Amino acid sequence: MAADGDWWRGVAIYQIYPRSFADSNGDGIGDLAGITARLDHVASLGVDAIWISPFFRSPQADFGYDVSDYRDVDPAYGALADGDALIARAHQLGLRVLVDMVWAHTSEAHPWFAESRARRDNPRADWYVWADARPEGSPPNNWQSVFGGPAWTWDARRGQYYLHNFLSAQPQLNLHLPAVQAALLEVARFWLDRGVDGFRLDALNFVMHDPALTDNPPAPDTGRPRTRPFDFQLHRHNQGHRDIPAFLERVRALLDDYGDRFAVAEVTGDDSDWEMKSFTAAGKRLHSAYGFDFLYAPALTVDLVRTALERWPDAPGVGWPSWAFENHDAPRAVSRWAPAEDAAAFLRMKMLLLVCLRGNIFLYNGEELGLPQVEIAFEDLKDPEAIANWPRTLSRDGARTPMPWQADAPQLGFTTGTPWLPLGTAHRALAVDRQEADAESMLHITRRLLALRRASAALRLGTIAFVDAPDGLLAFERQHGDERLLCLFNLGDAVAEAPGDPDEWAVVETVGAVERWRLGARAGLVARRRAP
Repeated sequence: MAADGDWWRGVAIYQIYPRSFADSNGDGIGDLAGITARLDHVASLGVDAIWISPFFRSPQADFGYDVSDYRDVDPAYGALADGDALIARAHQLGLRVLVDMVWAHTSEAHPWFAESRARRDNPRADWYVWADARPEGSPPNNWQSVFGGPAWTWDARRGQYYLHNFLSAQPQLNLHLPAVQAALLEVARFWLDRGVDGFRLDALNFVMHDPALTDNPPAPDTGRPRTRPFDFQLHRHNQGHRDIPAFLERVRALLDDYGDRFAVAEVTGDDSDWEMKSFTAAGKRLHSAYGFDFLYAPALTVDLVRTALERWPDAPGVGWPSWAFENHDAPRAVSRWAPAEDAAAFLRMKMLLLVCLRGNIFLYNGEELGLPQVEIAFEDLKDPEAIANWPRTLSRDGARTPMPWQADAPQLGFTTGTPWLPLGTAHRALAVDRQEADAESMLHITRRLLALRRASAALRLGTIAFVDAPDGLLAFERQHGDERLLCLFNLGDAVAEAPGDPDEWAVVETVGAVERWRLGARAGLVARRRAP
């Protein structure tokens, strides 16, 4: 591992969606005690940390991403004591704990918003983004919500519109205001004092807007599907404000006060590359950032991987990247990227590729099992975005279904009650207990590949240099000190001949059909350079 001060560099982080991980009390909703009971499984994978999606008190309009109290646990997930027990058990198992901070907005049920909307002259009147109507009564500008429709809702109490980049139940905080920044930093301090090791900062490029409320320009038609009004604009003025980095320097200073804490930004949108670089620059802002390069990509290609990784050179002042192939907001990768007949081979190759990338890596719960996306009927949908845009927007619920723990147990061992989302019918055969009993399962392969990364300084910390290769073959070298690795992945359908002299390399890992220096479709290989 890296030195303690840089423990976060090159780590593997396991994302837990608490509502769907493990239910301890039979109400059909996963909870913190359920997570704690299953942490041995997580630790057995060989990851370094867990990131827990929001479990704070919330009306659950967006399933925890609408916070009504940052300093308490929602009763559906337990109590503060359950959070403390989870943190303590994780630390016993050698796992760091990251919690999800949602700072762009709160719930409309948050006391801050209740005070802000009451009238225009109270102490929190400006804690949210309020604006007068245009002369004819329409919203102040043309900004659109990510979830559909205008990003403004009329509030009769104040006689003004309030901004919400997501649901109307998620009013936008005004982080231009120093008092709001200070309040959020105190929230961070509260959780740091309880022992968390850092934060994942949700939708970070949305935390500040253009105070002039300038209209967004129209987006050119690129041929990509446009399922929401949001897709018809360039988001120049409602996100990515140039004052965000200064706030992040305050966040970093707080984290540094605690010695060895870590924060990673989630950044979405067409300007995410600039924003991620800005948010992590110069070693005085956040430690890392990740975007959606892979999460919504319809295919895994050589160009996709190379373009994404080459945006993050190992150069002074450039931050440290993080990568995810799956999360709670995106369809399962195997369902996006592989036909059913190739799924088993593809999953192994995909996991080997993930562990070989330069930067931090995220695994989403169930990814170690190779879970596919679940088709959710309209009447069973819970995702407000999917309901609003059905059937054009692929439901996030299909990646949020409960974890399958025991193939022959009621509700696959997730709960003794009725699960909040339907179980995946294809997930029974992929349950944890079935895979534990199969030495060749995706679960065992994931452990093996994470152990490879953990043991290799080149994979965790090293440079990356891409190597020219035949079409469909992704090739790059990772190097740190005297360790030099060649990483090869056949993303194509035909057998591919690897570049270079095989006698110069000693193979240390393969997945799929590999015969000496020839890789079958969906095969991968890692080799170490022999000493001269």
